[in-house]
Amino acid sequence: MNLAYEIDILPLSEEDGGGYLAVVPALPGCQSDGETPQEALNNALDAISCWLEEAAALGRVAPEPDRAYA
Repeated sequence: MNLAYEIDILPLSEEDGGGYLAVVPALPGCQSDGETPQEALNNALDAISCWLEEAAALGRVAPEPDRAYA
């Protein structure tokens, strides 16, 4: 599994339930959340794996990881 994608961790407001949102900009729709930044990151790593597996199953080419994170 290639984990060299940028992951942005953002705090969620209390109105949005609190915690943190993790977004993977290079993979459209790939995001997750968690109670802590670390939990959001761990969940995002799982989301990346799932995103890449589904892209492969559909015969789609995944975007290349950001070289800055490789």
